[in-house]
Amino acid sequence: MVKLVALYKHPEDFQAFDEHYFHVHTPLTKKMPGLLKLEVTRFTSTPMGDPSPYYLQATMYFKDKKALQESMMSPEGKAAAKDLMKFAGKLVTMIIGEEVDGEVK
Repeated sequence: MVKLVALYKHPEDFQAFDEHYFHVHTPLTKKMPGLLKLEVTRFTSTPMGDPSPYYLQATMYFKDKKALQESMMSPEGKAAAKDLMKFAGKLVTMIIGEEVDGEVK
């Protein structure tokens, strides 16, 4: 399984960010072909109780890297990317990862 992770820094206007993210951007993202699951996490603090350096994380799951690339190149993927750059381009860092066996031995 492959994940596309978006990490968002703290926006200046949390209410406006949330309004756009959850009512405009998330519906666009959910239309991306091949998307298996979308998880959104709002950070509260570090383990030491300090403020988190990030506000939000979105994790998008795809079967494999090919499915992710095809999804990103689709009209729906391009629409989501265009919207992302418009409202959060300066706030977001995008990374791709592959799941590995994390069993503790």
